Amino acid sequence: MAERLESFAGLLDLSGAGHYTSRAYRRAAETIRESKAPIAELVRSGRVQDLRGIGPGIAARLRELVETGRIAELEELERDVQPELVGLGRFLGVGPKRMVEIGTALGVRTVDEFREAAQTGRLQSVPGIGPQTEQRLLAALEREHRPQKRGLLLNRARALLEEIAGGLGAEMAGDPRRWADTSFDLAVVASSARPKQVLDLFERLPAIVVVVERETRRALGITVEGVPVELVVAEPERFGTELLRATGARAYVEALEPLPDAPDEEGVYAALGIPWCPPELREQPFRGEPPPLVELADIRGDLHCHTTWSDGKASVLEMGTAARDLGYEYMAICDHTQNVRVVPGLDADDLRRQAEEIAAANEELVPFRILRGSEVDIRRDGELDLPDDILGELDWVQLSLHAGQRERGDTLTKKVTEAMRHPAVTCLSHPKGRIINHRPPNALNLERVFEVALETGIALETNGLPDRLDLSGPEVRLAVEAGVPICASTDAHSVRGLGNMRLCVATARRGWATASDVVNTRPLAGLPLRRR
Repeated sequence: MAERLESFAGLLDLSGAGHYTSRAYRRAAETIRESKAPIAELVRSGRVQDLRGIGPGIAARLRELVETGRIAELEELERDVQPELVGLGRFLGVGPKRMVEIGTALGVRTVDEFREAAQTGRLQSVPGIGPQTEQRLLAALEREHRPQKRGLLLNRARALLEEIAGGLGAEMAGDPRRWADTSFDLAVVASSARPKQVLDLFERLPAIVVVVERETRRALGITVEGVPVELVVAEPERFGTELLRATGARAYVEALEPLPDAPDEEGVYAALGIPWCPPELREQPFRGEPPPLVELADIRGDLHCHTTWSDGKASVLEMGTAARDLGYEYMAICDHTQNVRVVPGLDADDLRRQAEEIAAANEELVPFRILRGSEVDIRRDGELDLPDDILGELDWVQLSLHAGQRERGDTLTKKVTEAMRHPAVTCLSHPKGRIINHRPPNALNLERVFEVALETGIALETNGLPDRLDLSGPEVRLAVEAGVPICASTDAHSVRGLGNMRLCVATARRGWATASDVVNTRPLAGLPLRRR
């Protein structure tokens, strides 16, 4: 059932359906796969909607599947969308609608048919394809260059490779294994003395729309996003060697070549006579002893979370209970202030009413502690978006800039550093303001920010939202080298969002941060709470 829903989600992506629709089907598939309940019985009894993330539309598809063994709309999409062509088109940089038009004009439906038509000079028979376009498509087919594309966000890249690797009994590699904030090179590495079986299974995976290259121990498949995923089937005695090579980055691996053969990575490093290196640090040539990087298990609390008081999806108690169940000792509720405008924001009166709810939750969750906090906006005039009296009541104040990201560097830096000097501020949120694939980093002078952070004792955040991861790994490293404390927080807007702690911890690790560099590895008594 889960596989059919995932296939449905992939075809919805290919057909140009809304992102939220396909995401709903993927989440429903995840729920079904993880559930221990008898799904078919729930469907027959009309209770399947009791499961998280399954609404009436998906329930109807499941009923059809249980009763008939098929989903008619899925079969219709498979006929109309032509997934092989559309997936190939995205890889080549051609939109879904246009690729189907080209296929219809050529009378082809598969990759092999398209390749033959292109190589025999038939592309120019398609209206709108001239010599230059033909050459671009031929070059892309031969992989002389890859089309420019936006990389996958880390959470999507990891989920995709986890699904593919899990289906093959393989290990993920490429950019996602190094926890790169944006992934362009995706790979999985399997170990087998019978590579044909693994390659055949790879072609049948729901996540792979089409395989465009296949060799004895290697294949290149294309996902519904048009992203190429390389499969390497290593000989068992060379698995470690191929995993290290496929993990990259290229500069790091090339500095270690020639790589000795070994069945695991530890064996490769031992043969090279150097310490094992965590994947997060494999960006540039390095042969030394890596530091003891911060671990997810070191985290004692999350210091940037939202609730239904602003734009969150869960109550104070629900967020606190979920954080406690993760083994945390504390969390800070930091809902937005009113200057953000595009989401509900809190004023001083709201924060005092929220304090009553926090106090009640703390009584129920003791000894776990919910801290009173706020994500306080910096207004255009440089002032904080709350009066001093309420700021003095809060335990944890996240300073944030949401408007004015395109201001000149000197103007932006002056505004932010002056706001940092307010005695209530404890942390600067997502300092560079980037939205990956949508908005570049702002012109904030980090060197000057580090100086003020050291003067005031406030921490700088690496934010766990998948499209932020801000500070980035290289910026975290600069902060660590400067002696500035880092706060690894999720900016969670739901209970599910608390799971993004693994992303911000990985980003801190890419910045060479140890547990002592990260403030929320400390017990509650050791936190740099408000300065009075």
